[in-house]
Amino acid sequence: MIVGLALAVACAVGTSVAFLLKHRGAVLAPPVRARHPLRSAVDLFRSRWFAVGWGVAVGAWGLHVAALALAPLSIVQAVLAGGLVFLAVVAERFFGFQLGRRQWTGVVVTAAGLAVIGLTSGSADGDPPDYAPAALIAVECGILAVSGAVAAISTHRRVSPVRQGLLLGAVAGALFGVSDIAIKFLVDDIASGVLELISPWTAAALIASVGAFYASARGLQLGPGVEVIALTSVAANLVAIVGGILVFRDPVGTGAVEITARMLAFGLVIVGAALIPAPVRARDAPQEASGEPGTARGTEQAPS
Repeated sequence: MIVGLALAVACAVGTSVAFLLKHRGAVLAPPVRARHPLRSAVDLFRSRWFAVGWGVAVGAWGLHVAALALAPLSIVQAVLAGGLVFLAVVAERFFGFQLGRRQWTGVVVTAAGLAVIGLTSGSADGDPPDYAPAALIAVECGILAVSGAVAAISTHRRVSPVRQGLLLGAVAGALFGVSDIAIKFLVDDIASGVLELISPWTAAALIASVGAFYASARGLQLGPGVEVIALTSVAANLVAIVGGILVFRDPVGTGAVEITARMLAFGLVIVGAALIPAPVRARDAPQEASGEPGTARGTEQAPS
């Protein structure tokens, strides 16, 4: 368990750095187009910053998989929730972002809420893995369907580029959460043999990861960097934690106090996530006046 938690902490730091690097590269690359996925991927990887960020993300993903193999899903996600604080610190210190008091409050409140949710779940030590296959199918398919619908809504003409970026960030996070649930199922099931990787859940993890890749990249191009990344993290954590409860039957709580604490923590997450994006109208006005709808980059200073 201790090793799994240490790996989760390393994953949280690596993921935050990777996202910030990918943001810097994505805004310098041509716009991601759904009709040209291969060309869009090539354009992204031609950007040095994005390529380096993706490499760091792959390393963080490896740490994540290892952490999932050694610790309960909900506990791992609780540790990863602390990555929001790492994200804010690194963004200000090394990437030129300027976060206001509202954003800092949202980050801290959200991270605290997610940590409480994760730490008050998880199976008791010694309990054997317990899965609900029907719930796995329902959760995976349901989130994929909702994510697709939200992504489609974000392309509507009435949705401003900044809002589109935020929506796509949330969609990417939900898809990352779907991938996490499938990976957790696979790493627990692989004890029966490597052939267990030949599974529809391997396909689900790959499909969700590819969808998240494009949604995240386009969201980073359109929306304010830290806010988009934070919403991606929040959505991924919430989906994974809910998956832990519904699919892996992590207990909701062991008593009235614990259950109440979790419900309050969910409220904190919602309030914190609402505080993280700065008021959108203030950003949209100069953007619309400039006639450059694809250049919203949040409050980051120009990279040197």
